[in-house]
Amino acid sequence: MQILVLILGILLLPKTCPLECYECIPGPSGSCNETTKECPSNTQCGSVRMISNMGKMVFYKFKFMGRTCVTPDQCFSGSVNFGFAQVVTNSKCCTSDLCNSQDVPDWSIPSPNGKKCSQCDGNDCTKTLNCNRNEDYCISAEVNAGGETTKVKGCASKMICSNTQTAQLSGIIGGEVSCCQGDLCNSDTTTAPRSSYLLFLSA
Repeated sequence: MQILVLILGILLLPKTCPLECYECIPGPSGSCNETTKECPSNTQCGSVRMISNMGKMVFYKFKFMGRTCVTPDQCFSGSVNFGFAQVVTNSKCCTSDLCNSQDVPDWSIPSPNGKKCSQCDGNDCTKTLNCNRNEDYCISAEVNAGGETTKVKGCASKMICSNTQTAQLSGIIGGEVSCCQGDLCNSDTTTAPRSSYLLFLSA
């Protein structure tokens, strides 16, 4: 009798349907044709906005907005800011069919959180940078560009420092990076403990 109940239970279980999400990956022109897509079982529907600013007077700005299937570790909102360059990523994920129909908010507008980190201006790394939103960490790196080593310092979100999935940010200007917590902990005079991570930023 128990075997019969088990067989009936298996037969009557609803079939697992794949999650259906909107997909819109912008091409070089910045536009895309929105379609729908059945996503793998380990993914969710996601909407992503990424903005990269370069230059003190913002002489270069890259903007990406898209929708597709994403893994849970790709769902985060964070930024890294070196003063002369900033990359802001904001994403929103959901787990029902076609739930990623809306654009996520623009996080590139500064919203100071009261924390401060050291910043480099050329070879002078005594400048102070005000951190924004969830930039709770200070970050520093030595970047090799054109055969010359340049030091950069600034503010970063926890996810930027601890999750290598931030390598989705396209283009590489970074190298090995140190992150720490505490105001100005990335100054040259501090001995605060740091952890090293590989950082990739869009150029």
